[in-house]
Amino acid sequence: MSKFRPKAAVIAGVGPGSGAAIARKLAKEGCAVGLIARSADYLSQLSGELKATKSPVAWAKADVSDAKEIKSAFEQLRQALGPIDLLIFHASAGGPFGQRLLSIDPKDFARSWAIGTLGGLLCAQAVVPEMLKKGAGAILFTGATSSVRGASISFSSSKFALRGLVQSLARELWPQGIHVAHVVIDAVIGDTGTADTPPGPEPLLDPDAMAEAYWQLAVQDRSAWTLELDLRPFGEKFFE
Repeated sequence: MSKFRPKAAVIAGVGPGSGAAIARKLAKEGCAVGLIARSADYLSQLSGELKATKSPVAWAKADVSDAKEIKSAFEQLRQALGPIDLLIFHASAGGPFGQRLLSIDPKDFARSWAIGTLGGLLCAQAVVPEMLKKGAGAILFTGATSSVRGASISFSSSKFALRGLVQSLARELWPQGIHVAHVVIDAVIGDTGTADTPPGPEPLLDPDAMAEAYWQLAVQDRSAWTLELDLRPFGEKFFE
């Protein structure tokens, strides 16, 4: 069977831990790697590390919720790396978590949706046209357990919306050769090497193992695509 193999990938919302591990995996597999985040210092640091792999690396500072910044960032990365055929949307709005309904600031609520859901839409719009021309590509969205069960109102509602966005995009884009998938993360993400350490009171996901799972999603044969992948460590207590 002939598998899709990406040549140039962008991680939108890359950060330490799982995002960096995915970037390293992509570079190791020979992909040109583009990085988007809000911290120029971190992007410079990570791109410097990745350049040791000999794979082309470029970065662009941008807020994923800002349409103009995202358009500019992808244009910059496209000029440096060529057509983007793999997008990993890894951005997520942090807290405040656990707030009760009457304590939620509408600005915080809107920000969570702007980053976690609108950001996914904007990034997809930036790469889909060139994927359609090739009739091939992959877009992977990072979700959370909150996308299938409520927990923190602002965060969970944006993750539910992202999951709906993924399912809607899959309906439209799968028949045109673009694999759209959603990855549910249900655990605390540990450090690299977590998989080799004795289990503690809190089961941990190893970011390198996560990166391997993302890569396998990206290169799946189109005859057996995954729509949603649920990643959790073996000691996880389901939904407790």
